[in-house]
Amino acid sequence: MSNRKELGALAVGNIHRRGINFVGGVTGLAVNVIKSGSRSWVLRYQVGGKRRDMGLGGYPDVTLAQAKERARVARSLLAQGLDPIEHSRAARSKMISDRAAALTFGQAADQYIETHESTWRNAKHAQQWRNTIAAYATPAIGKVLVRDVDLPQVLSVLEPIWKTKTETASRLRGRLESVLDWATARGYRSDPNPARWKGLLDKLLPAPGKIAKTDHHRALPFAELPAFMKLLAAQDGLGARALEFTILTACRSGEVRGAKWDEFDLDAGVWTVPESRMKAGKEHRVPLSDAVMTIVKTQKEYAFCEYVFPSSHRARNSESEGAPLSDMTLSAVLRRMKVAAVPHGFRSTFRDWCAEVTDYPRDVAEMALAHAIGNKVEAAYRRGDLFEKRKQLMQDWANFANSPA
Repeated sequence: MSNRKELGALAVGNIHRRGINFVGGVTGLAVNVIKSGSRSWVLRYQVGGKRRDMGLGGYPDVTLAQAKERARVARSLLAQGLDPIEHSRAARSKMISDRAAALTFGQAADQYIETHESTWRNAKHAQQWRNTIAAYATPAIGKVLVRDVDLPQVLSVLEPIWKTKTETASRLRGRLESVLDWATARGYRSDPNPARWKGLLDKLLPAPGKIAKTDHHRALPFAELPAFMKLLAAQDGLGARALEFTILTACRSGEVRGAKWDEFDLDAGVWTVPESRMKAGKEHRVPLSDAVMTIVKTQKEYAFCEYVFPSSHRARNSESEGAPLSDMTLSAVLRRMKVAAVPHGFRSTFRDWCAEVTDYPRDVAEMALAHAIGNKVEAAYRRGDLFEKRKQLMQDWANFANSPA
């Protein structure tokens, strides 16, 4: 191969003999002609006593001069003790890896949300994720490669809102940490997570609980409930009836607004809320007191769609059409009544009444509120939902709510 006469471009163009045809100039450089007649450049060399053929591109797309230059580079690597084929593969792998790692934080956040949103309670939770990332993180670090996000950049996102929007900032920090952990698990970054709280940000930022008191839902004292319920009964509109239903069942307003007729067994006096609409992601059976049954039966007389408490827009074409009340409807009733409480606060009213007036066990009250059992061991062994006990509790609650003021 080393003594091969060097061929010119014209002579190379006239090569048509099948197989390896050495062209000289660079040791081992040859034109390979296959059965179909197509031609390509090959560099033949030996490594560890084994012959190897390295492709250098097709002819005539790669010219003789270009082929010689590529062959010389490969020979230079051989002189350094490197196998040019393996070196080329390693370079290609690194290029692919670098390209894959060139993921921005914004792209990583999008992929994290797309991966996990199917496991979240509802679409609203996913939207909250997107909104906080878009409003606070994207402007500062959205275009930064996720592998390069470090502590100063995380602080640049959190510090401007840590004291003024503490709850939002605290949730945002957790979301940053989750996205960066995901990126590490996927191989997009290797450095420690700069958004972790314990052992890092807790040394640099004040604890949320020390700079902002928890804004509990404003609740009506239970002693004032009977008088309030009489005023509420005098209010017209679906919003008032839905609020009555919410108070008497101690459910969340979203569960009530989304209630559908096929969830009710009026003969048994049970409303079964599917797990897809429950905060804890677990089906919840609600016993219906006499007062609640009266509300439901009245609504049934005027039902025109699948929702028990539909919006005021009557469906035009089908009885299955319709929409639930908006999330502000129940709050608007309280504002019109000039009552300093929010719908969710009546769950606290119910819980206080249970604790201070009744002898019902704590677990019965907690299950009436569809709260998860805090003790994991107890939760693992408990299979029932204390329905019969809750049935009597909710009847006593309705009796109290509708008692003389």
